[in-house]
Amino acid sequence: MIVCVCERVSDRDIERHVRGGCDSFDSLQLETGVATCCGRCEDCAREVFETATGAQGGMAIIPLKIAA
Repeated sequence: MIVCVCERVSDRDIERHVRGGCDSFDSLQLETGVATCCGRCEDCAREVFETATGAQGGMAIIPLKIAA
């Protein structure tokens, strides 16, 4: 899926950069340009990045929902 239309960055591109050693969102932005133009993709890009970095560590990040 295309995450950043402006810079044409996909979820697979983000995952590939994480596998290649990219360990911060700031670095990802420098390497790909994701979320540096209009900014509409930033939430999605951060989510994909965090999921990919979590998968690299062997643990998935699962949001906890607390019932009221």
